[in-house]
Amino acid sequence: MFNDKTILITGGTGSFGKHCVKTLLERYTPKKIIVYSRDELKQFEMQQTFGSKTMRYFIGDVRDESRLSLAMKGVDYVIHAAALKQVPAAEYNPMECIKTNIDGAYNVIRAAIANDVAQVVALSTDKAANPINLYGATKLCSDKLFTASNNLVGEGRTRFSVVRYGNVVGSRGSVIPFFRKLLREGVKELPITHPAMTRFLITLDQGVEFVFKAFERMRWGEIFVPKIPSAKIVDVAEAVAPGVPLAIIGIRPGEKLHEVMCPADDSLNTLEFTDHFVLRPTVSSLSQKEYRVDALGEQGVPVAQGFSYDSETNPSFLSVQEIADLIASGCSV
Repeated sequence: MFNDKTILITGGTGSFGKHCVKTLLERYTPKKIIVYSRDELKQFEMQQTFGSKTMRYFIGDVRDESRLSLAMKGVDYVIHAAALKQVPAAEYNPMECIKTNIDGAYNVIRAAIANDVAQVVALSTDKAANPINLYGATKLCSDKLFTASNNLVGEGRTRFSVVRYGNVVGSRGSVIPFFRKLLREGVKELPITHPAMTRFLITLDQGVEFVFKAFERMRWGEIFVPKIPSAKIVDVAEAVAPGVPLAIIGIRPGEKLHEVMCPADDSLNTLEFTDHFVLRPTVSSLSQKEYRVDALGEQGVPVAQGFSYDSETNPSFLSVQEIADLIASGCSV
Protein backbone atom coordinates (compact mmCIF):
# COMPACT_ATOMS: atom_id res chain seq x y z
CA MET A 1 0.00 0.00 0.00
CA PHE A 2 3.00 2.31 0.30
CA ASN A 3 4.11 2.07 -3.34
CA ASP A 4 4.27 5.52 -4.97
CA LYS A 5 3.05 7.11 -1.72
CA THR A 6 4.62 9.72 0.54
CA ILE A 7 5.13 8.71 4.16
CA LEU A 8 6.17 11.04 6.98
CA ILE A 9 7.58 9.69 10.24
CA THR A 10 7.78 12.01 13.23
CA GLY A 11 10.67 11.14 15.51
CA GLY A 12 12.05 9.30 12.51
CA THR A 13 15.65 9.12 13.75
CA GLY A 14 14.72 6.89 16.71
CA SER A 15 15.01 3.11 16.85
CA PHE A 16 11.53 2.59 15.44
CA GLY A 17 11.91 5.25 12.76
CA LYS A 18 15.17 3.88 11.41
CA HIS A 19 13.85 0.33 11.25
CA CYS A 20 10.63 1.56 9.65
CA VAL A 21 12.57 3.41 6.94
CA LYS A 22 14.74 0.34 6.33
CA THR A 23 11.66 -1.85 5.91
CA LEU A 24 9.86 0.62 3.66
CA LEU A 25 12.86 0.88 1.33
CA GLU A 26 13.35 -2.90 1.20
CA ARG A 27 9.73 -3.83 0.62
CA TYR A 28 8.09 -0.94 -1.21
CA THR A 29 8.82 1.75 -3.77
CA PRO A 30 7.53 4.85 -1.99
CA LYS A 31 7.48 8.20 -3.72
CA LYS A 32 9.04 9.90 -0.69
CA ILE A 33 9.88 9.08 2.91
CA ILE A 34 10.10 12.15 5.12
CA VAL A 35 12.02 11.90 8.38
CA TYR A 36 10.81 14.67 10.69
CA SER A 37 12.85 15.21 13.85
CA ARG A 38 14.70 17.90 15.76
CA ASP A 39 18.21 16.42 16.05
CA GLU A 40 20.42 17.45 13.12
CA LEU A 41 23.27 15.13 14.15
CA LYS A 42 21.01 12.07 14.19
CA GLN A 43 19.63 13.07 10.81
CA PHE A 44 23.15 13.48 9.42
CA GLU A 45 24.11 10.05 10.74
CA MET A 46 20.94 8.51 9.33
CA GLN A 47 21.67 9.99 5.91
CA GLN A 48 24.90 8.03 5.80
CA THR A 49 22.82 4.83 5.86
CA PHE A 50 19.69 5.97 4.06
CA GLY A 51 20.83 8.34 1.32
CA SER A 52 18.33 7.27 -1.33
CA LYS A 53 16.78 9.98 -3.51
CA THR A 54 13.49 8.84 -1.99
CA MET A 55 14.54 10.23 1.40
CA ARG A 56 13.79 13.70 2.76
CA TYR A 57 15.05 15.01 6.09
CA PHE A 58 13.10 17.78 7.81
CA ILE A 59 14.50 19.48 10.90
CA GLY A 60 11.51 20.30 13.06
CA ASP A 61 9.78 19.75 16.37
CA VAL A 62 6.25 18.41 16.81
CA ARG A 63 5.71 21.40 19.08
CA ASP A 64 5.88 23.58 15.93
CA GLU A 65 2.56 23.25 14.10
CA SER A 66 3.49 25.51 11.18
CA ARG A 67 6.65 23.50 10.46
CA LEU A 68 4.68 20.25 10.72
CA SER A 69 2.07 21.56 8.30
CA LEU A 70 4.76 22.52 5.81
CA ALA A 71 6.39 19.09 6.10
CA MET A 72 3.05 17.32 5.51
CA LYS A 73 2.27 18.93 2.16
CA GLY A 74 1.51 16.12 -0.27
CA VAL A 75 1.85 13.42 2.40
CA ASP A 76 -0.37 10.33 2.19
CA TYR A 77 0.51 8.53 5.44
CA VAL A 78 1.88 9.71 8.79
CA ILE A 79 3.45 7.56 11.49
CA HIS A 80 3.67 9.57 14.70
CA ALA A 81 6.56 8.17 16.73
CA ALA A 82 7.96 11.34 18.31
CA ALA A 83 7.69 11.48 22.10
CA LEU A 84 9.54 12.14 25.32
CA LYS A 85 9.65 8.63 26.79
CA GLN A 86 11.92 8.51 29.81
CA VAL A 87 9.80 8.17 32.95
CA PRO A 88 12.20 9.89 35.40
CA ALA A 89 12.86 12.76 32.98
CA ALA A 90 9.13 13.27 32.52
CA GLU A 91 8.56 13.35 36.28
CA TYR A 92 11.28 15.98 36.71
CA ASN A 93 10.31 18.03 33.62
CA PRO A 94 6.53 17.61 33.44
CA MET A 95 5.70 20.60 31.25
CA GLU A 96 8.30 19.61 28.66
CA CYS A 97 6.73 16.15 28.44
CA ILE A 98 3.27 17.69 28.12
CA LYS A 99 4.39 20.07 25.37
CA THR A 100 5.81 17.25 23.26
CA ASN A 101 3.47 14.35 23.98
CA ILE A 102 0.14 16.20 24.22
CA ASP A 103 0.54 19.54 22.43
CA GLY A 104 2.74 17.84 19.84
CA ALA A 105 0.08 15.18 19.22
CA TYR A 106 -2.55 17.85 18.64
CA ASN A 107 -0.23 19.67 16.24
CA VAL A 108 0.21 16.44 14.25
CA ILE A 109 -3.56 16.06 14.10
CA ARG A 110 -4.17 19.64 12.95
CA ALA A 111 -1.41 19.49 10.34
CA ALA A 112 -2.68 16.16 8.99
CA ILE A 113 -6.24 17.45 8.62
CA ALA A 114 -5.06 20.70 7.05
CA ASN A 115 -3.09 18.76 4.43
CA ASP A 116 -5.77 16.10 3.83
CA VAL A 117 -3.44 13.25 4.81
CA ALA A 118 -5.16 9.92 4.18
CA GLN A 119 -4.21 7.99 7.33
CA VAL A 120 -2.34 8.64 10.56
CA VAL A 121 -1.17 5.96 12.99
CA ALA A 122 0.17 7.15 16.33
CA LEU A 123 2.47 5.01 18.46
CA SER A 124 1.41 4.56 22.07
CA THR A 125 2.74 2.52 25.00
CA ASP A 126 1.54 0.06 27.60
CA LYS A 127 2.19 2.81 30.14
CA ALA A 128 -0.82 4.68 28.74
CA ALA A 129 -3.17 2.04 30.20
CA ASN A 130 -4.11 2.88 33.80
CA PRO A 131 -1.15 5.30 33.99
CA ILE A 132 0.63 6.02 37.25
CA ASN A 133 3.40 8.24 35.86
CA LEU A 134 3.34 11.44 33.84
CA TYR A 135 4.72 9.83 30.70
CA GLY A 136 1.89 7.29 30.67
CA ALA A 137 -0.67 10.00 31.42
CA THR A 138 0.52 12.14 28.51
CA LYS A 139 0.37 9.17 26.16
CA LEU A 140 -3.16 8.37 27.34
CA CYS A 141 -4.10 11.98 26.53
CA SER A 142 -2.45 11.58 23.14
CA ASP A 143 -4.41 8.37 22.49
CA LYS A 144 -7.67 10.14 23.34
CA LEU A 145 -6.78 13.08 21.09
CA PHE A 146 -6.12 10.84 18.10
CA THR A 147 -9.27 8.83 18.70
CA ALA A 148 -11.51 11.87 19.07
CA SER A 149 -9.94 13.76 16.18
CA ASN A 150 -11.81 11.60 13.68
CA ASN A 151 -14.77 13.83 14.60
CA LEU A 152 -12.92 16.94 13.39
CA VAL A 153 -12.30 15.78 9.83
CA GLY A 154 -15.69 16.68 8.37
CA GLU A 155 -15.72 16.01 4.63
CA GLY A 156 -11.98 15.35 4.55
CA ARG A 157 -10.41 11.92 4.10
CA THR A 158 -8.06 11.88 7.10
CA ARG A 159 -8.44 8.98 9.51
CA PHE A 160 -6.62 8.44 12.80
CA SER A 161 -5.84 5.30 14.80
CA VAL A 162 -3.38 4.25 17.49
CA VAL A 163 -1.01 1.32 17.99
CA ARG A 164 -0.16 0.42 21.60
CA TYR A 165 2.57 -2.06 22.47
CA GLY A 166 5.19 -2.89 25.09
CA ASN A 167 8.94 -2.58 25.53
CA VAL A 168 10.98 -2.88 22.33
CA VAL A 169 13.79 -5.40 22.79
CA GLY A 170 17.14 -3.65 22.71
CA SER A 171 15.90 -0.18 21.78
CA ARG A 172 17.90 2.80 22.96
CA GLY A 173 17.34 3.51 26.64
CA SER A 174 15.89 0.07 27.34
CA VAL A 175 17.14 -2.42 29.90
CA ILE A 176 19.23 -4.70 27.65
CA PRO A 177 21.65 -1.99 26.44
CA PHE A 178 21.74 -0.71 30.03
CA PHE A 179 22.73 -4.12 31.39
CA ARG A 180 25.36 -4.48 28.69
CA LYS A 181 26.83 -1.09 29.53
CA LEU A 182 27.12 -2.04 33.19
CA LEU A 183 28.83 -5.30 32.26
CA ARG A 184 31.37 -3.45 30.11
CA GLU A 185 32.06 -1.23 33.10
CA GLY A 186 32.86 -4.31 35.17
CA VAL A 187 29.95 -4.42 37.61
CA LYS A 188 29.66 -7.59 39.69
CA GLU A 189 25.87 -7.35 40.13
CA LEU A 190 23.01 -6.25 37.89
CA PRO A 191 20.45 -3.91 39.50
CA ILE A 192 16.88 -5.26 39.47
CA THR A 193 13.99 -3.18 40.75
CA HIS A 194 11.83 -6.13 41.85
CA PRO A 195 12.25 -9.89 41.32
CA ALA A 196 8.57 -10.37 40.39
CA MET A 197 8.50 -7.60 37.75
CA THR A 198 7.20 -8.53 34.29
CA ARG A 199 7.09 -6.68 31.00
CA PHE A 200 5.67 -7.14 27.52
CA LEU A 201 8.42 -7.54 24.93
CA ILE A 202 8.27 -6.86 21.20
CA THR A 203 11.01 -6.72 18.57
CA LEU A 204 11.50 -3.84 16.16
CA ASP A 205 10.49 -6.14 13.30
CA GLN A 206 7.24 -7.02 15.05
CA GLY A 207 6.54 -3.39 15.95
CA VAL A 208 7.02 -2.13 12.40
CA GLU A 209 4.98 -5.00 10.95
CA PHE A 210 2.13 -4.32 13.35
CA VAL A 211 2.07 -0.61 12.47
CA PHE A 212 2.00 -1.40 8.76
CA LYS A 213 -0.84 -3.83 9.36
CA ALA A 214 -2.74 -1.18 11.31
CA PHE A 215 -2.84 1.01 8.20
CA GLU A 216 -4.53 -1.85 6.35
CA ARG A 217 -6.90 -2.78 9.19
CA MET A 218 -7.96 0.63 10.48
CA ARG A 219 -11.30 2.27 10.02
CA TRP A 220 -11.25 5.18 12.48
CA GLY A 221 -10.30 5.64 16.10
CA GLU A 222 -9.20 2.13 17.06
CA ILE A 223 -6.39 1.38 19.48
CA PHE A 224 -4.62 -1.71 18.14
CA VAL A 225 -2.84 -3.95 20.67
CA PRO A 226 -0.71 -6.89 19.48
CA LYS A 227 -0.63 -10.24 21.25
CA ILE A 228 3.01 -10.43 22.31
CA PRO A 229 4.87 -12.39 24.98
CA SER A 230 5.80 -11.29 28.47
CA ALA A 231 9.13 -11.78 30.22
CA LYS A 232 10.28 -11.69 33.81
CA ILE A 233 12.92 -9.05 34.41
CA VAL A 234 15.06 -11.59 36.25
CA ASP A 235 14.97 -13.80 33.13
CA VAL A 236 16.03 -10.86 30.96
CA ALA A 237 19.02 -10.31 33.26
CA GLU A 238 19.90 -14.01 33.13
CA ALA A 239 19.68 -14.00 29.33
CA VAL A 240 22.01 -10.99 29.07
CA ALA A 241 24.47 -12.11 31.74
CA PRO A 242 24.12 -15.77 32.77
CA GLY A 243 25.11 -16.39 36.36
CA VAL A 244 25.73 -12.76 37.30
CA PRO A 245 24.22 -11.97 40.73
CA LEU A 246 21.31 -9.57 41.01
CA ALA A 247 20.96 -6.60 43.35
CA ILE A 248 17.36 -5.72 44.26
CA ILE A 249 17.14 -1.90 44.35
CA GLY A 250 13.38 -1.39 44.65
CA ILE A 251 10.74 -0.08 42.25
CA ARG A 252 11.43 3.45 41.07
CA PRO A 253 8.86 6.26 41.40
CA GLY A 254 6.26 6.03 38.65
CA GLU A 255 7.13 2.42 37.81
CA LYS A 256 4.67 -0.50 37.82
CA LEU A 257 5.33 -4.07 38.87
CA HIS A 258 3.38 -5.30 35.84
CA GLU A 259 2.18 -3.51 32.71
CA VAL A 260 -1.32 -3.46 31.21
CA MET A 261 -2.31 -2.96 27.58
CA CYS A 262 -6.06 -3.68 27.74
CA PRO A 263 -7.41 -2.57 31.14
CA ALA A 264 -10.32 -4.38 32.75
CA ASP A 265 -12.20 -1.09 32.86
CA ASP A 266 -12.08 -1.04 29.05
CA SER A 267 -13.27 -4.63 28.62
CA LEU A 268 -16.69 -3.55 27.36
CA ASN A 269 -14.94 -1.78 24.47
CA THR A 270 -12.36 -4.49 23.73
CA LEU A 271 -12.50 -6.93 20.82
CA GLU A 272 -10.23 -9.95 20.40
CA PHE A 273 -8.88 -10.90 16.98
CA THR A 274 -6.57 -13.79 16.08
CA ASP A 275 -3.29 -12.00 16.79
CA HIS A 276 -4.35 -8.71 18.34
CA PHE A 277 -6.93 -6.79 20.34
CA VAL A 278 -8.85 -3.66 19.38
CA LEU A 279 -10.05 -1.05 21.85
CA ARG A 280 -13.03 0.66 20.29
CA PRO A 281 -13.28 4.43 20.74
CA THR A 282 -15.56 5.67 23.49
CA VAL A 283 -16.45 8.88 21.64
CA SER A 284 -20.19 8.61 21.10
CA SER A 285 -20.26 9.41 17.38
CA LEU A 286 -17.63 6.71 16.73
CA SER A 287 -18.56 4.07 19.30
CA GLN A 288 -21.77 3.22 17.44
CA LYS A 289 -19.85 2.17 14.33
CA GLU A 290 -19.11 -1.46 13.55
CA TYR A 291 -15.63 -2.57 14.57
CA ARG A 292 -16.09 -6.35 14.74
CA VAL A 293 -14.97 -6.60 11.12
CA ASP A 294 -11.91 -4.56 10.16
CA ALA A 295 -10.95 -3.14 6.77
CA LEU A 296 -9.24 -6.43 5.88
CA GLY A 297 -12.37 -8.43 6.65
CA GLU A 298 -10.89 -9.94 9.83
CA GLN A 299 -13.50 -10.68 12.48
CA GLY A 300 -13.21 -10.00 16.19
CA VAL A 301 -15.28 -11.01 19.18
CA PRO A 302 -15.99 -9.12 22.41
CA VAL A 303 -13.89 -10.15 25.40
CA ALA A 304 -15.49 -11.14 28.70
CA GLN A 305 -16.46 -8.39 31.08
CA GLY A 306 -13.54 -7.63 33.39
CA PHE A 307 -10.96 -9.05 30.96
CA SER A 308 -7.49 -7.57 31.30
CA TYR A 309 -4.50 -8.07 29.04
CA ASP A 310 -1.50 -7.57 31.28
CA SER A 311 2.10 -8.77 31.48
CA GLU A 312 1.52 -10.77 34.67
CA THR A 313 -1.39 -12.96 33.51
CA ASN A 314 -0.39 -13.07 29.83
CA PRO A 315 -0.58 -16.74 28.71
CA SER A 316 2.61 -16.31 26.68
CA PHE A 317 5.96 -15.95 28.51
CA LEU A 318 9.46 -16.05 27.03
CA SER A 319 11.98 -18.44 28.55
CA VAL A 320 15.54 -17.35 29.33
CA GLN A 321 16.73 -19.14 26.20
CA GLU A 322 14.08 -17.49 24.03
CA ILE A 323 15.10 -14.06 25.33
CA ALA A 324 18.74 -14.90 24.65
CA ASP A 325 17.84 -16.01 21.13
CA LEU A 326 16.07 -12.71 20.49
CA ILE A 327 19.12 -10.78 21.64
CA ALA A 328 21.46 -12.98 19.58
CA SER A 329 19.30 -12.56 16.47
CA GLY A 330 20.43 -8.96 16.21
CA CYS A 331 17.05 -7.41 16.98
CA SER A 332 18.70 -5.01 19.43
CA VAL A 333 20.00 -1.67 18.16
